[in-house]
Amino acid sequence: MQNQTKKDIMMTDPNSSLNIDNFSEFYDEFNYTDLLNMTDFVVDEKTLLCSSITMVKAVNIAFCVFYVLIFLMAVPGNLIVGWVIASNKHSLSTSDVYLFNLMLADTLLALILPFSAVSVIHGWVFGDIACKLVSLVKEVNFYTSILFLVCISVDRYMVIVRAMESRKARRRLCSGVACALVWFLGLVLSLPSFYNEAFYESVSGQTVCAEHFETNHADIWRLATRITRHLLGFLFPLVVMLICYSITVERLLRTRGFQKQRAMKVIIAVVVAFLLCWTPFHVSTIADTLLRAKVVRFSCFTRMVVDVAMYATQNLGLLHCCVNPVLYAFVGEKFRRRFLQMLHRKGVMERFSVSRSSRSSSLTSEAPSSFL
Repeated sequence: MQNQTKKDIMMTDPNSSLNIDNFSEFYDEFNYTDLLNMTDFVVDEKTLLCSSITMVKAVNIAFCVFYVLIFLMAVPGNLIVGWVIASNKHSLSTSDVYLFNLMLADTLLALILPFSAVSVIHGWVFGDIACKLVSLVKEVNFYTSILFLVCISVDRYMVIVRAMESRKARRRLCSGVACALVWFLGLVLSLPSFYNEAFYESVSGQTVCAEHFETNHADIWRLATRITRHLLGFLFPLVVMLICYSITVERLLRTRGFQKQRAMKVIIAVVVAFLLCWTPFHVSTIADTLLRAKVVRFSCFTRMVVDVAMYATQNLGLLHCCVNPVLYAFVGEKFRRRFLQMLHRKGVMERFSVSRSSRSSSLTSEAPSSFL
């Protein structure tokens, strides 16, 4: 016992009442200083907890107001479009059928915006089931919107280039089948949205509604859904639309009846508006995919830039659901005439002149088949 050091006593008997006033011999024996000098600590940036844009309160309030404004413009605007189209159901063209279904998709998207407005301020407070349903509606709108625009581009190509206007009854039947297929395909492609869950996020300090894959398979599932979205939800439809409209416009420019194809102005405006709203989001999502796939070097700065870009461009894409009614009102001459006539019949515009109504009727007979 006499040869036992103070350290040995403490290690063998933790309850020992031995008091040690000088701890220097412990540091000397273990030589912590040399150990620290021999060790190089390298910070792995992938393990860093990066800040989130959603933590900025002013940004959240701004987007909350943004959602409310879109909701107030999109819902009445799309309902008016649906009212005008449905009131002329006996004389609808196939393009009108596709535009009516596009209106339905945009209206569904607008109806879920109040959920987003509340969630950016208070976090997701609606539960897990509502999270999945809202995510499903967003994804369905994402796919069906561009697929209906593809249907319109193919229809205009068949009518103008292939001269299939005489087969109107058959085309109307095909348009109904095509719309059913688009809704079904959009629903199937949106099934991965059921992986969205309501869970607590430590970075923002709130409950969020977002993708929540299993840890072991998260990268694989996310990469698969992203590739599907990029190809089937943007690149492939974009190629089809560009080919169809390039050939169609080229044919119209060679004919004398180009001025009669006034509906083409609205349809092209609708496509351009869609691309302006959604292309930035696809570009930023592709950047996020490359970052997650480790093709781009990770850093907190890069992660923040991509997150800000995705957050901003996603909200820009939501703006699309209220753009089309504005385009119809300002570009679609026939739409304006029919809308004014309907208001007159309902007694809303008593001063709407009979002479103008007769003029509108004569113009209607000369206008193309589309209500736009």
